[in-house]
Amino acid sequence: MRSSAERPQASEDYLVEAARRGDRAALEALVAQIQGRIYNLAVRMLWHPADAEDATQEILIKIVTHLSDFRRGSRFSTWTWRIAVNHVLTTRKRQVEQQARSFAEFAQDLEQGLAETIPDASAAVDERLLLEEVKIGCMQGMLLCLSREERAAYVLGEIFQVTDREAAEIFGISAAACRKRLSRARAALRGFMQRKCGLVEPTNPCRCRRRVKTAIEQRRLNPARLLFAQSGADAAVVRGVAEMDALDRAAALFRSHPDYPAPATFVHTVRALFASGQLSFLDWGSG
Repeated sequence: MRSSAERPQASEDYLVEAARRGDRAALEALVAQIQGRIYNLAVRMLWHPADAEDATQEILIKIVTHLSDFRRGSRFSTWTWRIAVNHVLTTRKRQVEQQARSFAEFAQDLEQGLAETIPDASAAVDERLLLEEVKIGCMQGMLLCLSREERAAYVLGEIFQVTDREAAEIFGISAAACRKRLSRARAALRGFMQRKCGLVEPTNPCRCRRRVKTAIEQRRLNPARLLFAQSGADAAVVRGVAEMDALDRAAALFRSHPDYPAPATFVHTVRALFASGQLSFLDWGSG
């Protein structure tokens, strides 16, 4: 008979119940299934992939060590979102987040950092990758201009398209309060991008190509070690965004960012916890 981990893409509910009964393979499979969405939340909240990886590991350990607290009255995905969001809202500020600027400071930086040429030092890298790296890095920087609460509301509501009802359960506030928080974040980002971003408003002078030189000089972009770009800018996506109503372009650009594969280290961390005996105290009851 096959173990729960050997069943093809077993449902999260099945894996949760098997893991709570002490099935270690099921627990590893569960971590493998949920790590991606948590990592992608952390990247958008903390900007730097290394900081996101650290936060994701901390969140997954919380989930694993509190699995017996999960109650069936809530969806498992909502429960994990709640743990993840609470962690990124209350954790210490990571390196890049400490350097976050206001929208006014960010606007000044964009106005002073435009150049027509791309340095020769970047010639070994596909130009499309450089442009995608600048675009994603810039938009991640815009997210950091929001407060943590507004950033989380925007990431969940606009990028991951979590419903008001689920967001209310995740944040522990009313649905009306969630909508208000999301509305503030939308207005701030949309207003900034309509004033400054050439992808949203073609009359704006800022273009990703014109930001490459400054980004390299200021060491925000290392052509030899790209943080975000994976397969280059998708021309069809950019054209599609340009054809949308201006009110929708900002959100469409954020949703066009790739889903980042979670590093392969998280399941190994769970195995190490088992080997160390640190999970032996868990109450694996049905709860």
